Amino acid sequence: MKISRGILPAVSLLLFAALITAAKAEPCAGNPNALGTSRVLPVEPGHYGRKHFPQTLALGPHEVVLTFDDGPNPPTTSMVLTALARECVKATFFLVGRNAEAHPDYVRKIAAAGHTVPHHSMTHPMTLATISYPSAIDNIERGIRAVEKAAAPYKAAPFFRFPGFGSTPALLGYLDRKGYAVFSADLWASDWNEMTPQFELSLVMDRLRHAGRGIILFHDIHLHTARMMPAFLAALKAGGWKVVHIVSARQG
Repeated sequence: MKISRGILPAVSLLLFAALITAAKAEPCAGNPNALGTSRVLPVEPGHYGRKHFPQTLALGPHEVVLTFDDGPNPPTTSMVLTALARECVKATFFLVGRNAEAHPDYVRKIAAAGHTVPHHSMTHPMTLATISYPSAIDNIERGIRAVEKAAAPYKAAPFFRFPGFGSTPALLGYLDRKGYAVFSADLWASDWNEMTPQFELSLVMDRLRHAGRGIILFHDIHLHTARMMPAFLAALKAGGWKVVHIVSARQG
């Protein structure tokens, strides 16, 4: 994978540090020094992420959950999947229904790699809170059906993230009754803004060090995020961070 020249020295130092880090990971084919996924966390229905809710996942110090929104977008999603596979890291991809309809092969590719595949509405209105309740429910349900159809024979997770984090008590209540877990985030990379991979890496690592743990929000539709991902995973490994993979506690 090609990375911009400015980020190479930092990546080299991070990779060197990762080799001497004492943190252990599960064996990873072709990469014995991989970051790996430290544990799987089954998640019950509820509301998670301190950016918008008073509680979050039960994570320990230096534990992170990697989440990606708005895909799939084949050129960039494939780059992210390659980076994750190289480090044997599992993540969660909140998919937009219309993108899942357009690229069902990528939905299945994400699921087949062992990542969690939940929902992010049908058309990503900005936001569901600003449209009528019936229209919002229709957008949520069409998105769920589109992702479930595209993912088959794999199962989509009963998780939902509101586009733009725009929810209402009525919409939250609807998803609660469906038995869905609703996710915000604990920190994000602000990657909806244009930036270099090097700047994004510095930004998210500074925020992560300040938070100490948490659910991280990325967007796999952005090229700068896709290009940054190998260096980000190297930085996690060098810093002794541990990746937690979330799955639904209600699925067999």
